[in-house]
Amino acid sequence: MDNLELVSFQIISAVGVAKSSYIEAMKIAEKGDFDLAKAKIKEGDQEFVKGHESTCRFDTKRSKWWKKLYQNILLMHAEDQLMSAETIKMMALEIIKLNQRLYLLEK
Repeated sequence: MDNLELVSFQIISAVGVAKSSYIEAMKIAEKGDFDLAKAKIKEGDQEFVKGHESTCRFDTKRSKWWKKLYQNILLMHAEDQLMSAETIKMMALEIIKLNQRLYLLEK
């Protein structure tokens, strides 16, 4: 495994855990335990920082894999957008569920 692959897997792992923590926080908040939900957000933030730090370990302008990375930047951007859409969908579904709950309570 080369450095680019290792960094990629480190990022994927860390931000995957972060995303799971954020989603778990929403589900906990839905049940009314807002302190625990905030704690889950903090856990997610810590993992997100780990993922971000993985990207900073290399001086990409001087690394062997800079050219390879640069050539694939458009594909990387496309995949990033795909993943962002997936995340936004999950958030939207949760927000819709919460709004439905509020609507029923206000009725």
